[in-house]
Amino acid sequence: MTILEMLGQSAVLTVLGITVVFSFLAIMVLCVSALGKFFSAREAALALAGNTQAAAPDKSSGTSAAGKIAAISAALNEYSKAQ
Repeated sequence: MTILEMLGQSAVLTVLGITVVFSFLAIMVLCVSALGKFFSAREAALALAGNTQAAAPDKSSGTSAAGKIAAISAALNEYSKAQ
């Protein structure tokens, strides 16, 4: 085997190795991006579902979350005026 054949073989192996590594990296990037989009969409759906439930009236007391917040705000306002 001459030096030129060895250099040609090493060039082929180098290109093949680089191709395999970059292909694997590209697949990893695609998987991580897909997982990021999946969990982002899932988090948005859960947040939307949580906001919908928070805005729904509380069945035990008959008041909504906004009504509770308003009552707490009014109580804190009266408390701060008393001091």
